[in-house]
Amino acid sequence: MKIIDAWAQPALGRVRQKLPEVARLFEKSGSAHLLDQSLDPAQTVALMDAAGVERLMLCAWCRPEGWLWTNDDVAEFIRAFPDRFTGVATVHLADPVAAVRELDRAVRVLGFKALRVVPWLWKLPPNDKLYYPLYVKCIELDIPFCTQVGHTGPLMPSETGRPVPYLDEVALTFPELRIVGGHIGHPWTDEMIGLAWKHDNVFIDTSAYLPRYYPPALIHFMKTYGQQKVLFGSNFPQLSLEKCVEQVRQLDLGTEVETSFLETNARRVFRL
Repeated sequence: MKIIDAWAQPALGRVRQKLPEVARLFEKSGSAHLLDQSLDPAQTVALMDAAGVERLMLCAWCRPEGWLWTNDDVAEFIRAFPDRFTGVATVHLADPVAAVRELDRAVRVLGFKALRVVPWLWKLPPNDKLYYPLYVKCIELDIPFCTQVGHTGPLMPSETGRPVPYLDEVALTFPELRIVGGHIGHPWTDEMIGLAWKHDNVFIDTSAYLPRYYPPALIHFMKTYGQQKVLFGSNFPQLSLEKCVEQVRQLDLGTEVETSFLETNARRVFRL
């Protein structure tokens, strides 16, 4: 089976320095050794091979204070292994004109397949006016908008991650926009499931949670009326690829559901 990980970052050893809020999350997840460790593309592919993962959707990160790693940093991984990595762009949200131009460059020049903005970094929910030009550009470029939903593992306010009303309003305003809510949405998982059922173009990815901790409501959704709506994600390097894949196998999803979850849903949503 070909596995696509919908939410991952390159391990560049800059987390403790440039994203200190996340250091605690790595420590609680048993990944503290990766806070300062840098993995090059070949080392990352070796971990993917060990887990049986075909492709990582690798994302750049930017916060108000500046870039943690850029779209061009991610592009270096893609150039090294174009069949194993796919780029997910990010932008400096506070400069909307430059943000739209950078998104256009990342897609048209670098070949990226999505945009991701993490709301808690900006303390702005996804219905804020600064996002709206980006949504129009995503529709124009035919790429999904990926974002974080649910509480924040990092010690930052969680309000921006509420699916209702914020993401619901975006989906109502932009029905053509494909939206992927990453990190399940806990403790508002039922809200996120409700949005995925309500809106044809809203999806969920499971990143940042080991499969053994997926909420029962999400498992039921995946097995029944949400088979086309949930994408596998790890949040690598926070979580081990190998451990995530092993635990998916233990969920007894059945071949058809497991294939949709691990591969075909992401292939369809990201137009891979």
